[in-house]
Amino acid sequence: MKRSIFAISMACYLIFTGCNSETNKTANSQENSQAQKNIAAFKTVSDAFQSGDVSKVDSVVADDFVDHTDHGDVKGKDSLKAGITMMHDNFKDMKNELVHIVADNDYVFAWMKMSGTSDGAMGMPPGPFNMSAVDVVKFNNEAKATEHWSFIDPNDMMKMMNQPMPKDSTKK
Repeated sequence: MKRSIFAISMACYLIFTGCNSETNKTANSQENSQAQKNIAAFKTVSDAFQSGDVSKVDSVVADDFVDHTDHGDVKGKDSLKAGITMMHDNFKDMKNELVHIVADNDYVFAWMKMSGTSDGAMGMPPGPFNMSAVDVVKFNNEAKATEHWSFIDPNDMMKMMNQPMPKDSTKK
């Protein structure tokens, strides 16, 4: 299902970007420039998760940044930096692989694969983990992240927690 939605979304994106007329070329080059800035900002934060170095986060994240999580909204770039530090401290060999990225003036959509070794913190058993996620980040016109959503593959999350997936209760 997720692959179908992703494939349809990508097809729509390619169709709409491929159908631009000559009059939109200037707008497109400006949009591409903004999109590239947004991608660079996204990669700066992704690199911080891997390295633990949060020194560049202030330059690419707005003061009023909001991370929309399953447990509620986490507000402020200082909270983001604390989260990056906590993740890096608990998953020292964490690696982020960017599988695919799409951007426009306002959003970056990135399919990420992450791997590493848990030290047993954050509710995970110690040991290796691998997971996939799609990150959606909204940017302002200064190429600073203002909002973030992450959609983690539930199968990967349950494997990381060393738990089986719940059975489908709709089937009898």
